[in-house]
Amino acid sequence: MENTPIFFADGENPKMIEAFKKAQETFKYFWRELSWEYRRIIPGLDVACVKLAFTQEIDGETVVEHMWINDVNFDGKTIYGVLVNQPSELTNVSNGDEVQIPINQISDWLFAIGGKTYGAFTIQAMRSQMSDDEREDHDEAWGLDFGDFNDILVVNEQKEKPENLIEHPMSKNMKESLIDFVKNNPEEVTAQDELGYTFLHREAVAGNLTSVEVLLESGADKNAKTASGKTALDFAKQLNWEHLIPLL
Repeated sequence: MENTPIFFADGENPKMIEAFKKAQETFKYFWRELSWEYRRIIPGLDVACVKLAFTQEIDGETVVEHMWINDVNFDGKTIYGVLVNQPSELTNVSNGDEVQIPINQISDWLFAIGGKTYGAFTIQAMRSQMSDDEREDHDEAWGLDFGDFNDILVVNEQKEKPENLIEHPMSKNMKESLIDFVKNNPEEVTAQDELGYTFLHREAVAGNLTSVEVLLESGADKNAKTASGKTALDFAKQLNWEHLIPLL
């Protein structure tokens, strides 16, 4: 994220540090896709996971391990999920643990549609140093098409439809359904969950322009704050959703 400190272990190679930075800068696209995946009747993603930096003080030193989680959730500042790796050194977490980690400890993210991957910056950094045969074996082990390590995509049909970088097509396609939903359930426009998040907060975190427009036109309060004092505009700025900032 913009102005977010990069969390990494001392001694990481420059190519991997750059991968961490790119993953943090583009994580918003991962969450946007996953937020729509959770609303689909028929799943569209083959896989969706996030790699995070886990830490522990051991013998007076900070030990860092970068490990993957799935069942991911995100509230604009913290990432939640289930650890799917077994640590090699850390003893404060184990495979299968439910975890919550600050956003600045993202080191990678990955989702796949039809076997084609998006994100996977650290994986691509490693693939760039492999031989052709090693890359082929690596990709076969994953069962995914990682494509060109010099051409990493972050949204579906990015080259065919570059406008998808601005707004997810489902946000536009679901406009009429959302209008009908809020018309039939007006209380949903102003309701706040146990953490103070409104419908508008959630759509702002996911960068959904059309959804935000519909909610504002339906009377959503753009000044509503979460329990931690965040407005929808705060999240739009934090995640650098530039297309939302003028609206909010």
